[in-house]
Amino acid sequence: MFSHVVIFWTDPANPNAADELLAGMEKYLRPIPGVLHFHAGKMASSHRPVVDQTYQVALNLVFPDKRTQDDYQAHPMHIEFVNNVFKKTCQKVVVYDFESR
Repeated sequence: MFSHVVIFWTDPANPNAADELLAGMEKYLRPIPGVLHFHAGKMASSHRPVVDQTYQVALNLVFPDKRTQDDYQAHPMHIEFVNNVFKKTCQKVVVYDFESR
């Protein structure tokens, strides 16, 4: 299994950025083949100081292997998402990829 976790910081000048980002994920990313698990949402608040609460949206995808994730990255719908949604709504992104056995 290959996990692809993406953390997004949206543009504070756009109060609808988080909702636009999530709608774009549904439109462009969810339909891409090869994803075993698709989970996206807004940051959940926590009283625990160890929990990062500086971001607005997170995406968690699970693929059967790294090759499938690489194909996902090159898929035309992923490129459309980056150009049509991500670049217009986000200021920063951090990606965590890891493999499990």
